[in-house]
Amino acid sequence: MDEQTIIKDILAGNKQAYAHIINAYKNPLYATILRMTRNPQIAQDLVQEAFIKIYEQLHKYDGKGAFKSWLYRVAINHCIDEFRKKGYQLNMTELQEDQLVNETHPEVVFLKKEKSRQLERLIATLPEIERMILLLRYVNELSYLEISELLQIPLSDVRNKLHRSKKKMRNQVQQGGYFDEVSERR
Repeated sequence: MDEQTIIKDILAGNKQAYAHIINAYKNPLYATILRMTRNPQIAQDLVQEAFIKIYEQLHKYDGKGAFKSWLYRVAINHCIDEFRKKGYQLNMTELQEDQLVNETHPEVVFLKKEKSRQLERLIATLPEIERMILLLRYVNELSYLEISELLQIPLSDVRNKLHRSKKKMRNQVQQGGYFDEVSERR
């Protein structure tokens, strides 16, 4: 079933159809919010609240843009509102190591944990908007246009902020470190 059909079913009163939306977006949305909060419990709470908000506002989706972009806009706006209301800090706690890596070989586990830890720290140094754009682009794989619609900023700003954030990260990376691929990627 496609999203438009599911949305019509939900709006017609079929509450069970909403499970399709939740199942399709819960993991990528959680990953985005976890990287914003760096706190698994807060991220989980915000995802649940965001899905309630999305359900309540589903009638406002006009079908003109991508549903995915609209969903992320509602969820991220909800998170930003909550951050402001409750004074959340976006860099609250370190991610639990077992949440970053599932491999079993000790060397692989160590290297991936260290790389993830360093990358999380590097991303955390960016201003909130740049961090959000970077995560939406590379974690959630949204297009520049989808990010522009989601954050309601010009497409040129998305490109510029993404370029600036990658440049800042590259400048912080020492040659020969774990992040040679970051400095090489465009």
